[in-house]
Amino acid sequence: MTVQDRVVGTPSPRVDGRAKVTGIAAYAYDRPVDDPVYAHPLQATIARGRVAAIDDVAAAGVKGVLAVVTHRDAARLADTEDAELSVLQSDEVAFRGQFIGVVLAETPEIARHAAGLVRVEYDEEPHDTELRADRTDLYAPEQVNAGFATDTDEGDVDAAMGAAAVTVDEIYTTPMEHNNPMEPHSTVAIWDPGGGFPEAPRLTLFDSTQSVHSVRSTLARVFGLRPEQVRVVSPYVGGGFGSKGMAHAHNVLAVLAARAVAGRPVKLALTRHQMFSLAGHRTPTIQRVRLGADEAGRMTAVAHEVVEHTSKIKEFAEQTAVGTRMMYAAPNRRTSHRVAALDVPVPSWMRAPGEAPGFFGLEVAMDELAAACGLDPIELRARNDPPSDPESGRPWSGRHLVRCLREGAARFGWEDRPVVPGTRRRGRELVGMGVASSTYPYYRFPGSRAVVAYGGRGRYTVRIGAADIGTGAWTVLTQIAADALGCPLGAVSVEIGDSGLPSATVAGGSSGTTSWGSTVVAACRSFRRVYGDDPPPGAEAGDDMPENPDAERYSMHSFGAQFAEVGVDADTGEIRVPRMLGVFSVGRVINPRTARSQFIGGMTMGLSMALLERSVLDHRTGHVINHDFAEYLIATNADVMDVDAVWLDEEDVHAGPLGARGIGEIGIVGAAAAIANAVHNATGIRVRDLPITPDLLLR
Repeated sequence: MTVQDRVVGTPSPRVDGRAKVTGIAAYAYDRPVDDPVYAHPLQATIARGRVAAIDDVAAAGVKGVLAVVTHRDAARLADTEDAELSVLQSDEVAFRGQFIGVVLAETPEIARHAAGLVRVEYDEEPHDTELRADRTDLYAPEQVNAGFATDTDEGDVDAAMGAAAVTVDEIYTTPMEHNNPMEPHSTVAIWDPGGGFPEAPRLTLFDSTQSVHSVRSTLARVFGLRPEQVRVVSPYVGGGFGSKGMAHAHNVLAVLAARAVAGRPVKLALTRHQMFSLAGHRTPTIQRVRLGADEAGRMTAVAHEVVEHTSKIKEFAEQTAVGTRMMYAAPNRRTSHRVAALDVPVPSWMRAPGEAPGFFGLEVAMDELAAACGLDPIELRARNDPPSDPESGRPWSGRHLVRCLREGAARFGWEDRPVVPGTRRRGRELVGMGVASSTYPYYRFPGSRAVVAYGGRGRYTVRIGAADIGTGAWTVLTQIAADALGCPLGAVSVEIGDSGLPSATVAGGSSGTTSWGSTVVAACRSFRRVYGDDPPPGAEAGDDMPENPDAERYSMHSFGAQFAEVGVDADTGEIRVPRMLGVFSVGRVINPRTARSQFIGGMTMGLSMALLERSVLDHRTGHVINHDFAEYLIATNADVMDVDAVWLDEEDVHAGPLGARGIGEIGIVGAAAAIANAVHNATGIRVRDLPITPDLLLR
């Protein structure tokens, strides 16, 4: 194959596009099964206490109802160590919306109607759902998400702050947010007693998940099965954003329901309301950011101290301040995370956990420091660009942040930015521009394997248990395999989304292409090594993801620059964002078409984060009251105008055989801060709390 024939780097159309646009793609709940049973959950209406009594007589008497399963008669689980997954194992209620039962019926309408007839009495106990920075019960978790250290402290931050010529010391907050993919969490569970129930059961799940192998291993443990007794299938997934990266309570509930009607498939899809209690959320954060600099704007100290919440039943500590540890050159650095355990549902992954909320605080503080130093915000960042990783001391595998900032400034027309905030008008609107940096770590998780098979007549099949959650993984893996085999794109078929395929890591952490792609390359090379260019039909070879020694020698991160222009109505405070631009350094781009979609999707999510998204928790009831798309506001087509994303033409030679770093999450990082900084430039009003709503500007 010549360089001109290579398909990696070309904007190939999605191989699954036709199936999706014609409606023949079968998502989890759509899976055709014989004689299905439909499940509708029962949820707690208190935030803490115990179920005292359940009256299900009326529900059980409805024609078409097969069973009402509660803690009184649900099957006992083999492993209840994970309290989130310990479903229907006791009468205890740990948060509002928790599963307390499930109605099984012949149709979804009957199940839902009958669920409304169940009457529940509670022994209610006092609950606590309010996050405050002055709580006396804040604690330091052993580690934060992804295994990072909870705290870091280098140099003497307090002395450096005291000696600094210019300082910033402010509080920034981000709210509780919920990631609601277009396809809600859903599953079809089939419990096969195998002729000797319960001696040799077999469980099959058609599930909307980002990791079929993770769900399989989790459910096998919870139900006391061997992994080979569980099969999880998930070929099409309608979005995930982290929330589908692991098994949740609905998976366990579906299996418990299937055990109650053994042999019949049980279909369970969470409603949009139920998603707000049961599919994870981004924790709210309270961030104190302190920056110190000399007269020339060179930073001498940075401190980022975070308070956030978790659930009492299961700890999830978001790594909000971790990105600050490596972002800018400052000899004195401190970061910390403190957590309040509350009577709330379990937080979980949401696109760019850590960096997305943390860079709102850091990058708005950087804008404030630039103003205090009398410097252009781009110049301040350039002056504090570190030559090597400040935390590890390792050289960068490729840090081109300043190049992204400079190129973005030229493309965006940064020279037109008002030097004095609040001085540029366009009709009734005050107009301003803002900038922020973005970054995301290079993740490449071990544990994947791929197999290549030759079917004759020039056709190859590549099998790996990966997941395409709408990101284009199906397409880019096909491109990678075709290049590695030296054959046309149309000669390769990729099979994914089934735990019966070779193992694959989660579609999360922007790691899918780097982890699975390098595994596919290794398998293709092994195939050619064994069979050459003229394999016999039926030839097959596989390999595991290869090690990358450079991962321990270099600091690997993607970087980017986010630009935003805003118009703020001078009378109403309404904010519009007519233009956004992202310029990214991510190594080699496998498919420009799907890559641009990912960048723009992340930036749009950042726009939504900046101006709209906030889950409102009623502390009297422990209830998220805006639990639907009518009141939990997200960006729509009318809100997203001219959003553009470009990237540097590069290859990271240290990032494995593909030379690529992750792109799925960096688009959201810094986007909210860029908009907040643009709002300040337009109005002169500094907003440090998300979302930025008109009432905050009517001063």
